[in-house]
Amino acid sequence: AARIIQNMDPTADPCQDFYQYACGGWLNRHVIPETSSRYSIFDILRDELEIILKGVLETSDQGDREAFQKAKILYKSCMNESLIEQRDSLPLLEALRMVGDWPVASADWNKTKEPSWSMEEKLSIMNSRFNKRVLIDMFVWNDDRDSSRHIIYIDQPSLGMPSRDYYFNGGNYQRVREAYLQFMITIAKMIREDKNVSRDDSFVQEEMAKVMELETEIAN
Repeated sequence: AARIIQNMDPTADPCQDFYQYACGGWLNRHVIPETSSRYSIFDILRDELEIILKGVLETSDQGDREAFQKAKILYKSCMNESLIEQRDSLPLLEALRMVGDWPVASADWNKTKEPSWSMEEKLSIMNSRFNKRVLIDMFVWNDDRDSSRHIIYIDQPSLGMPSRDYYFNGGNYQRVREAYLQFMITIAKMIREDKNVSRDDSFVQEEMAKVMELETEIAN
């Protein structure tokens, strides 16, 4: 209650400016940080929670239940920057290997990988191992017709860019679209280099243009 009162401005007339009356105290006491686009009580609570969570994750894991141990292992792996730098792109290359490699980052994918490649199998791996939905989104949730049971839902997944507008509109959307395509091209070139595959910029650009075309068709 004290926090709510502190965030108000009781000197303002609510009939004349209700926003100032309800939020004036907050506006006087808080400035949006340079690192944020907004600042609210939820942002403060999130920051406070992250400090508490950091302390919990950095405590000894002796005697913890398995779920807590996994969370602490994940946290430590993210904080081990020296090992991350040492491993470089190896985790990404291993992930690509698990999903059947990437044609644009391979010299002979059509001959060595394509004959045994199964889209159904790879989609299931992307979903189960990496929690990534591609082409089809599938999940288990409460049945809308009977809340006492769960059913399998099949839906469209999210797009590579935030919304359909990014694929068709002009102005800033077009600039983001161009940057998105260039980003894909850059990543493909980096992976080809890490795999010691010969440089072929025209091939990479053609393949990534096809990817962009496919994403645009899906968005449509």
